[in-house]
Amino acid sequence: MTARIWAAALALLLGGSAGAQQAPTAGAILLRPDAVFDGIDPTPHRGWQVLVEGDRIAAVGPALSAPAGTRMIELAGDTLMPGMIEGHGHLFLHPYDEASWDDQVLHEPLALRTARAVAQAKATLLAGFTSERDLGTEGAGYADVGLREAIDQGIVDGPRLSVATRAIVALGAYGPKGFEPGVAIPQGAEEVSGPDAMVAAVRRQIAAGADWIKLYADYRWRSGEESRATLSLDEMKAAVMAAHDAGRPVAVHASTAEGMRRAIEAGVDTIEHGYGITPAIAAAMAAKRIALCPTLAAADASARYRGWSGQEPAPAAVTVSRDAFRIALKAGVPMCMGGDVGVYRHGDNAREMVLMVQAGMTPAAVLAASTSGNARWMGQGQRLGAVKAGMLADLVAVAGDPTRRIDAVRDVKLVMKGGRIISS
Repeated sequence: MTARIWAAALALLLGGSAGAQQAPTAGAILLRPDAVFDGIDPTPHRGWQVLVEGDRIAAVGPALSAPAGTRMIELAGDTLMPGMIEGHGHLFLHPYDEASWDDQVLHEPLALRTARAVAQAKATLLAGFTSERDLGTEGAGYADVGLREAIDQGIVDGPRLSVATRAIVALGAYGPKGFEPGVAIPQGAEEVSGPDAMVAAVRRQIAAGADWIKLYADYRWRSGEESRATLSLDEMKAAVMAAHDAGRPVAVHASTAEGMRRAIEAGVDTIEHGYGITPAIAAAMAAKRIALCPTLAAADASARYRGWSGQEPAPAAVTVSRDAFRIALKAGVPMCMGGDVGVYRHGDNAREMVLMVQAGMTPAAVLAASTSGNARWMGQGQRLGAVKAGMLADLVAVAGDPTRRIDAVRDVKLVMKGGRIISS
């Protein structure tokens, strides 16, 4: 089903009106918080105000003058900051303790998965995440393209989406698996073998609406095995060249040292997970300014589903993810804030931010990573991720000072997207 048909289906499902839902709040708005975290300076600006006109920030600073008829919104005790950006999500997945990945891919109807994705997109927005990079539908085809269009047209509420559609894997190296050999089973990603097939898949996905190309540099060939590099260096180079020629960046799932080494040499833009990182690999990423999305929350959630109570000592997988994060942090690797949400509940995106602070990053640095940093890696730094004049008015107010206590971002008092108040 085409992206346009999916957008229309979503409109009928929710009975929305694009024009009425998408328009910014009428008239100018002056937001008056205790402080403004601008997405860049680690110290909040006390006494600053923000004037919004239409879908843009018109002025920022202390004691702003405002046009007659401006609506004043008092945010006493709150910090105003850029709308947060989820760097690694899967809106077409829901927590694995509700249904296994295999069951979601094989047994849940596409219409059900799409309806759930609509609800999960709204939950994400209400949690203060006004943009999201969705890195693969996991068997739901190109439905993320339709969801992106439905959000952009104002049919449904959700974050601004950058989508990767189907993702690309080496032939035979993904899933679901465990069925009669030779029987064709629907897969969670598009399979390729060889550079020519890779280029064709990249171009197919871009033509269908992909904003990002997502590759799996490594995976388990069989259940119970350790992950191994799956895509060859030549295949990855072919993907990067085809994607970059089309103006699309490349994100790579990589959890082994060899998978990361190939991804770096191929010239990718971000590496996801990175659990097998070494100091040498971290240094290479830092030198090439390749960002890491550490997905600490995915490891944490998966361990809890297997019975971990959260008490120390942590299971090996959690310890490995923390150690990898610290190696990358020490080397100066640019940090994406992305938790692989979908493995756990949409709307709990801040879980990754809390874990990043617990693993050694300062709250202010995590806030910057989730705003201006993610905007930069996504190529949106000219319009998103900072509180300054001319930027899109994607703004969130949270209780207290999140630069001192990161879990303050869970106490959202106001969400504005493109000048429209979503919740207050």
